[in-house]
Amino acid sequence: MMDRNLALELVRVTEAAALSCGRWVGKGDKTSADHAATEAMRRSLESIEISGTVVIGEGEMDEAPMLYIGEKVGSGNGQQVDIAVDPLEGTSICAKGLSGSIATIALAPRGGFLHAPDMYMEKIAVGPSAKGAIDINLPPAENLKRVAAAKGCHIEDLTVVILDRPRHDHMVDEIRKAGARIHLISDGDVAPAIAAAVENSGIDLLMGIGGAPEGVLAAAALQCLGGDMQGRLVFMSNEERDRARSMGITDFDRVYHGDDMACGDVVFAATGVTNGDLLKGVRYFAGGAETHSIVMRSKTRTVRFIEARHCFSSKPNY
Repeated sequence: MMDRNLALELVRVTEAAALSCGRWVGKGDKTSADHAATEAMRRSLESIEISGTVVIGEGEMDEAPMLYIGEKVGSGNGQQVDIAVDPLEGTSICAKGLSGSIATIALAPRGGFLHAPDMYMEKIAVGPSAKGAIDINLPPAENLKRVAAAKGCHIEDLTVVILDRPRHDHMVDEIRKAGARIHLISDGDVAPAIAAAVENSGIDLLMGIGGAPEGVLAAAALQCLGGDMQGRLVFMSNEERDRARSMGITDFDRVYHGDDMACGDVVFAATGVTNGDLLKGVRYFAGGAETHSIVMRSKTRTVRFIEARHCFSSKPNY
């Protein structure tokens, strides 16, 4: 069983990442923003009493200076866990000062996360009220019809979040013809997937193709919220198939459900970097800053929104 105190420890990790990369909001330098978040997250993880292995991270060992896949984190003395991280989800959003970037991390017992390769994944995600209503094999219009029925509303009442990419043009046309509203986003689909499962967020579904590692993080959050998600890997080359095979994936057409991507006693935390549908961004003031975070655990379905005030005279690294 996961130590419940780890939930609040994880919030401190995402707060540190958000406070560090928040200094780079709107400065047009996504690399420096991501680096700041990653360094802060790694430093914070060192103080947690876990024996952790990064299974969703910043890349392979030779491609990333820290928080790479396979890296050992934590004190090394505590419970053995797998960790999924995205120190700055929405790097371009942060660099441009747009809405929706977050610092996020999830933790599960060893073997609890799908070891998703860094490639694309087709996704559909909804909240608890539409759990069991979605089918990634069905056309968008049919999924909208089923979700509306489950939620007891009209299709016209639904809002769907989709990444603004040419690959989604046909899907956007179908959704518009069906009558649902669309919220196009430029980057970062983890927060919108979570928002779809948070009451009164204004988001009902996430649809479309995004990153597979981000899909695992979203699935972890939805397990805590009682939502529903399905995903299917999208291969762009034979090299990607080879990489997936090396990570133990042999069925390239498999539809992954939430339990396939994140299982066991999952703990998830995220802190807003810029304002979004789910979380408020970091707000600086003389001598400190305020952060807005969410932390949750699948075993208890407890969801906490935490607003914290940080005094930089006691936290000189920020």
